Amino acid sequence: MAREAVVLPVDGPHGQREVRISSPSRVLWPEPGITKLDLANYIVAVGDAFVAANGDRPVSLQRFPEGIDGEQFFSKNPPKGAPDFVRSVTVVYPSARSHPQLVIDEPATAVWAVQMNTVVFHPWPSRAENSDNPDQLRIDLDPQPGTDFDDAIPAALELRKVLDEAGLTAFVKTSGNRGLHVFAPIEPVREFLDVRHAVIAVSRELERRMPKKVTTSWWKEERGERIFADFNQANRDRTMAGAYSPRALAHAPVSCPLEWSELENADPKSFTIETVPERLKTVGDPWAKLQENPGTIDELLGWWERDLAAGLRELPFPPDYPKMPGEPPRVQPSRARKSD
Repeated sequence: MAREAVVLPVDGPHGQREVRISSPSRVLWPEPGITKLDLANYIVAVGDAFVAANGDRPVSLQRFPEGIDGEQFFSKNPPKGAPDFVRSVTVVYPSARSHPQLVIDEPATAVWAVQMNTVVFHPWPSRAENSDNPDQLRIDLDPQPGTDFDDAIPAALELRKVLDEAGLTAFVKTSGNRGLHVFAPIEPVREFLDVRHAVIAVSRELERRMPKKVTTSWWKEERGERIFADFNQANRDRTMAGAYSPRALAHAPVSCPLEWSELENADPKSFTIETVPERLKTVGDPWAKLQENPGTIDELLGWWERDLAAGLRELPFPPDYPKMPGEPPRVQPSRARKSD
């Protein structure tokens, strides 16, 4: 007996492609009853905006073969059996290893990734052919225990002002959970460590302006009830859920681009797989012009040097990174004090 499957027509820059979806009735999100086919249809509906935001970039796939409540894994290598229209690009990881990663060039590639049980798409901040030099400066405003989305809003608004002072144009989206992601397009002429330092510089400036609301403290025990400006998301091979990417949470939310004028009244729970396609039709894509006027991080690197001269140091790197020059000890402050 043949297994259940449907063939989905997907329009794109090279005409219509047919993508086979097996097990289309498999429920991925039990609470709203959203199926694998529903997810594929969502990607078709938002396809142009999705590719504009996430295309031409190395991308990691967060895959859930049994739905969001089952086991999951990240796929960095292109899954086997990829159609001939799916390409990959070789990237260098922090370990100095090189490996191919999937690149999305058209909606059909993203729909095929759904066929491979992808729920969350994690694009790099750099382009496929220049993967060592980011063309996006990204800042993750992450609410800590005792804070929530509403606490991230004033931090994002102030961050927009700080970036403007540095000559950068900011764009904002929901994380799909409780936080906010602020992006600024930049010229792809600096490598990841420079961009990380620029992110640290702007995050420190935001912290100075909102010391009771924002923190750059890497160690959770020091963050308190503040919004954490997660500078380590700017490192090589560190990614955020892409714009219009679903998230593996019960109500099927989407990481949704917003106009700045919408932010203060935004409810992140209202942006879901079921609602975002209609929003795109009526509101349009707030990120449609994101890459039109890239700036430079020169001003922010000047701030970084200023802070170093004032006695501020390099900040910790992710625990799986090799030890980096100037990095402080990778030990919780409370444990360091006990050992002393």
